Amino acid sequence: MSSADPRELIGTAPAVEEKALEAALRPKALEDFVGQSTVRTQLSLVLQSSRMRHTAADHVLLSGPPGLGKTTLAMIIAGEMQAALRITSGPAIQHAGDLAAILSSLTDGEVLFIDEIHRMSRPAEEMLYIAMEDFRVDIIVGKGAGATSIPLELSPFTLVGATTRAGLLPGPLRDRFGFTGHLEFYSPEELQKVLRRSAGMLDMQVSTGGFVEISSRSRGTPRIANRLLRRVRDWALVHGVALVDDSAASEALDTYEVDSLGLDRLDRAVLEALCTKFRGGPVGLSTLAILVGEETETVETVAEPYLVREGLLARTPRGRVATEAAWEHLGLTPPPPRDEETSPLWNG
Repeated sequence: MSSADPRELIGTAPAVEEKALEAALRPKALEDFVGQSTVRTQLSLVLQSSRMRHTAADHVLLSGPPGLGKTTLAMIIAGEMQAALRITSGPAIQHAGDLAAILSSLTDGEVLFIDEIHRMSRPAEEMLYIAMEDFRVDIIVGKGAGATSIPLELSPFTLVGATTRAGLLPGPLRDRFGFTGHLEFYSPEELQKVLRRSAGMLDMQVSTGGFVEISSRSRGTPRIANRLLRRVRDWALVHGVALVDDSAASEALDTYEVDSLGLDRLDRAVLEALCTKFRGGPVGLSTLAILVGEETETVETVAEPYLVREGLLARTPRGRVATEAAWEHLGLTPPPPRDEETSPLWNG
């Protein structure tokens, strides 16, 4: 049986072959969406009010880490408003003309979803200001002194923007959203609800212990939970296991190198390099990336956020440091402190 790259299991970007399955597992209505109770309640009021007023819903900004349901909520918004959905992404809109072409083709009440909206170009952002507020764009015809601005009226639409880095959005753009919702990581109990729904759709028999085991390794992220569930399904099918209990789920996920905390090969390599090569740090990011054989950006964006959130790694001005919990998780004994660390003159 061939092994899969653990980053395909833990990483939050869906693989191409997985997209069809992930789309099938997405809830279609707000009442079926698990978790994010505050955002769901607030968004439900916004949508109900818009339907009662027979107008397009206010523009919506959804922020939070990847894999928590921002795209799913955009699809639900379109479904609740009985409107068509247009999907694009910030990196795909690098010129104002690209955005103008999309906006001018929108129909009355249509929902435009822009993923990673903070990565749009500045000229496109400036055009979006007017489009969101006045439902109008100004098309520049000609060049130089002979250039002419032609206003183009747009059909009323709802913009749903998604971002993993809300701080990078310029204030004027952020202020034009009528509703802003921040998505939080899921609790193990919420993930178990997600897994139960998905297991039913996948026709899987999973015990309560099996759900607990999978949810505990899912990093608080539904996308990862569903992906691990499908890999457990593959393992159970090949091994002829009809009912997936906690031991079967544990053995399956161990096969894919996902440990009890949800750490994959890269996560453990980072911690092991810190602990065994540098006595727990501090170590610079570039040095750490070389040691684990990955790009600096991969270590910083894929491994570090979860390790920091779980209290296994700390970022300091001097570099990355393994915490006491990291030593304990790896089954290693921390070395005695260096002489300079015990000195009152040490400024660490």
